[in-house]
Amino acid sequence: MDSEELMERQDESWKSRLLLAGGVVGALTGLGVAYLMVQRAERRGGDLELSSGEGLRLGLLLLGMLRQVADLASPDVE
Repeated sequence: MDSEELMERQDESWKSRLLLAGGVVGALTGLGVAYLMVQRAERRGGDLELSSGEGLRLGLLLLGMLRQVADLASPDVE
């Protein structure tokens, strides 16, 4: 194996690790949010109820977060 092949494998290795770490963080974040929503529903006495205002607010927060993440991928403009 020459040095160029080794560099290519290392290049792919860090990409795979980063994708895996991102997936794990996303899954854990989603589970955490779901757990908090279940706890809230149990405190309120039963079913999960999300008002339209709360749903809209949550949706806008998620869109804002996705926009911030997308900005990480854009080239730096000075």
